[in-house]
Amino acid sequence: MPIPFSMVVALFFAIIFLASCVRVLKEYERGVIFRLGRVLKAKGPGLIILIPIIDKMKKVDLRTITLDVPPQDIITKDNVSVKVSAVVYFRVLDPVAAVIEVENFYFATSQLAQTTLRSVCGQEELDSLLSEREQINAKIQSILDLDTEPWGVKVSKVEVKEIDLPDEMKRAMAKQAEAERERRSKIINAEGEFQAARRLADAARIIESVPAALQLRYLQTLREVSQENSSTILFPIPIDLVKPFMQKVETKGNEAKEENLN
Repeated sequence: MPIPFSMVVALFFAIIFLASCVRVLKEYERGVIFRLGRVLKAKGPGLIILIPIIDKMKKVDLRTITLDVPPQDIITKDNVSVKVSAVVYFRVLDPVAAVIEVENFYFATSQLAQTTLRSVCGQEELDSLLSEREQINAKIQSILDLDTEPWGVKVSKVEVKEIDLPDEMKRAMAKQAEAERERRSKIINAEGEFQAARRLADAARIIESVPAALQLRYLQTLREVSQENSSTILFPIPIDLVKPFMQKVETKGNEAKEENLN
């Protein structure tokens, strides 16, 4: 028995009706339902039933969104021109507020992140901008989180990604770093000389009080020399052994001078 044409048409419209009524949302999605223009609530995940023509649904993704902030031209507090880029991590906590409080929460958050990055970095000096990134990241994150809270958006993290310096500033910073290292090297050398001089003075006082210590030092020096592959041996002679001969030579010289004068 053939199926009547009217039944086929009715079945076709029933399928279209069901297709327009049924929506399936994923685990990370929520649907904001509008009935005759008035918002009801956010539904999902799972199967959602809508009334055709009367109900409209706006899907919102609840996953964390990675926003790449393009490089911004910034003049720091000490009048240095730099380019700073960053990355912002945020997610939607309130789907209803994200739909009705702002036209496009992604675009709005992006523009707010750019202006906040320029404002915060422009209040810092170059040295603090390079060395205190964690404090700057936390400051930007707190400002963004406070401003996006009415939109149902939570800014979880902000990271300053790159700071592009002019070539002239890079060369100046390299010279500064080199001069700082030279200064440290000279200070370390001077400190070493000072400590060595102090130790030598202490050793001289000990040797002066104990003359036998000088002989022990002579013997230790001979042992160190003998351990090396050298054919030359230096044997130190105490001054006391040479002093009588030096006095004798000096006496003869004085006598010769007196004879010449006479």
